[in-house]
Amino acid sequence: MSSVSLTLIGKPGCHLCDDAREVIRGVIADLPSGEPEVGVEERDILQDAELYEKYVEEIPVVLIDGRVHTYWRVDPSRLRTALLDAAS
Repeated sequence: MSSVSLTLIGKPGCHLCDDAREVIRGVIADLPSGEPEVGVEERDILQDAELYEKYVEEIPVVLIDGRVHTYWRVDPSRLRTALLDAAS
């Protein structure tokens, strides 16, 4: 089974972050037979000065395997494709 790391960078009270979280959950739930296995981590820019400095104007930011996939709005189709591509 392939595994992919997805990181959502945001902050509390961010409505775009809430929207991104819901899109991510939906996309992962709809992946065929749980493949790939997606490990999801959330990071709070208010708890990390380096992340704050780097992403304060772009949250939410989605990283796939440590690389920026998107910021602000998460497109479900594009995310699904990226997760499947990362696993192959």
